[in-house]
Amino acid sequence: MQLDRGLTGLTLAMVVVVASANYLVQYPVNDWLTWGALTYPVSYFITDLTNRFYGKALARRVVLIGFVLAVLASIWLASPRIALASGSAFLMSQLMDVAIFDRLRSRPWWQPPLVSSTVGSLVDTVLFFALAFYGTGVPWVTLAIGDYAVKVLVALLLLAPWWLAARRG
Repeated sequence: MQLDRGLTGLTLAMVVVVASANYLVQYPVNDWLTWGALTYPVSYFITDLTNRFYGKALARRVVLIGFVLAVLASIWLASPRIALASGSAFLMSQLMDVAIFDRLRSRPWWQPPLVSSTVGSLVDTVLFFALAFYGTGVPWVTLAIGDYAVKVLVALLLLAPWWLAARRG
């Protein structure tokens, strides 16, 4: 019962984070940043927590369920192009995050979440911005650079709650 409740909470958190990021990415802060960059990096934190406490197989399950539900929510909250770009980038980058985290599991506490999140974020950023905004007149290259910088910064900031969570488990 506790396992199901924890996985359900992590899956719902994933859907909320991804759907809100897909909505917020439509609103640039400036030519270098969208509001979505502030929420989306939390998805890697959720994936890494799932991987740490429940293992690789259940982390993949959270990613796949989160993918389906977030794409459906995103079609309603954002344009179909953004929803499909997000879904493609999300699935590729999150599954990569799960694999990298699992390979680094025995390393010092900070390496698995930081390395897997920064690599996953890079893949997500390139795929998402190219698919969502290429040919639209949106300055997607500068937005991608700015968003990636923020994603790395957030990954670094999330090391503090990661350390606390990892100590408990």
